[in-house]
Amino acid sequence: MKNILICWIGLTDIRASKNEESAGLGPIAQAVKTRGFNEVVLISNLLSEVNAEYLTWLNQLTDASISLHEKTLTGPTRFGEIYEAAVGVVLETRKRHGKDAALTFHISPGTPAMAAVWIILSKTRFPAELIESSPHAGVVTASVPFDISAEFIPDLLRQTDQKLSYLSSGLPPDAPAFSDIIHRSSVMERIIIKAQHVAPRSVPVLIEGESGTGKELLARAIHKASPRKDKAFIAINCGAIPSELVESEFFGHEKGAFTGAHQARTGYFEAADGGTLFLDEIGELPLSMQVKFLRVLQEGEVVRVGATRPIPIDVRIIAATHRSLSEDIQTGHFRPDLFYRLAVAILKLPPIRERSGDMGLLIDYLMEQINRESKSEPGYRHKKLSVSAKNIMFQQPWPGNVRELLNTLRRSALWSEGETIQGEDVREALIQPQSSSSKDLMNRPLGSEFSLQVLIQTLAQHYIQRALNETHGNKTLAAKQIGFSSYQTLTNWMKKYGIE
Repeated sequence: MKNILICWIGLTDIRASKNEESAGLGPIAQAVKTRGFNEVVLISNLLSEVNAEYLTWLNQLTDASISLHEKTLTGPTRFGEIYEAAVGVVLETRKRHGKDAALTFHISPGTPAMAAVWIILSKTRFPAELIESSPHAGVVTASVPFDISAEFIPDLLRQTDQKLSYLSSGLPPDAPAFSDIIHRSSVMERIIIKAQHVAPRSVPVLIEGESGTGKELLARAIHKASPRKDKAFIAINCGAIPSELVESEFFGHEKGAFTGAHQARTGYFEAADGGTLFLDEIGELPLSMQVKFLRVLQEGEVVRVGATRPIPIDVRIIAATHRSLSEDIQTGHFRPDLFYRLAVAILKLPPIRERSGDMGLLIDYLMEQINRESKSEPGYRHKKLSVSAKNIMFQQPWPGNVRELLNTLRRSALWSEGETIQGEDVREALIQPQSSSSKDLMNRPLGSEFSLQVLIQTLAQHYIQRALNETHGNKTLAAKQIGFSSYQTLTNWMKKYGIE
């Protein structure tokens, strides 16, 4: 296995190559003479002629092969640019050597920002040994435990340089904040990865999804994985506050500001200072308040009702809605400027009927939760689901998603007399939506206006099109979704019923 040193060229190294006594050998030369590296990969944002002179000098001190990658930086402390340059060089090096390479990152040469990026990369995306050197201590392994680096990363993210694109490419191997989101489907995996990317930032997040899909659960996970995790997480349902109280509830008020204001009150924005404010059902916010919310987000300050002095705040906004805000903008029910201010990062939670492979996991997890919650109740026995009960649940559309599934399981556990929940218990626990006669396929009136062929065609078109949509046009997968033996059978049905 080849030992490869990767590092930036620092100014101390340049001074060493010019025989300045105070620089000694410089960090890089000291490392290559002390350690047995097979290859030295250097990155530099210095002038080409300076780099060339240094390489000529360094080649005289080692038999290791040396390569140079010249990178342009707008500044030596631009974390995003440093990260992109470092990642590109490491990827190119690993591509040449594959897994047959032991990487070492030298954190002494270059700026503190360059050292910080090496620490992050070694603890996240590219496992590597970190070394540091000095004229007195020599070359030693830099011990940076992951729990320390995990605290160090959020500190970097709170700095004024907000670009920090480095985190969007590498995630920590463990993300305990998201462990409560039960899933194994690829669609949810993509959502979780996106949420992990955005969590350490302070940008606003908009979570879209049907009722019961777990929008608040995801918002709390983002907060717990952010630098604000030790501050307040305040969840507010915008639709549950009377319109005449919205301003006072969010911005607070001074004593005597209006009838009944017997004392001053802190609003939700102030209470969430330093933390996260979760605005559930943001689409229900009155238009008159939307412009005031926009000003708060833009200015970073609130003015209490009855006051004139603004109060500075530092609040991260995570908003959620089950509505289509794009449609609300078209109808004039939501301000486009507020939408674009909130929708910096958009996460769309899928309904559970589109989360292939998650249903069984969710049922088992929620059943365990119910058993834990109910074990102290008089006469309660630990419950489990029969095969028939699970099969019935798998066949349901679950318009209320996880919330509906949980409540159905609770009712099923309540109705079942034994330890095993039977299919009949589940049927009794299901709340069937009222269907109109036009949608009741089994009880349509017979007669001259009834056509079985038209009814079959309607059903076939509906389910074939739905299967194609859910599988993104993959005929083989769509055929399996609706019980066809092959994609050719599906193709024949599509031709028969005029489906493109």
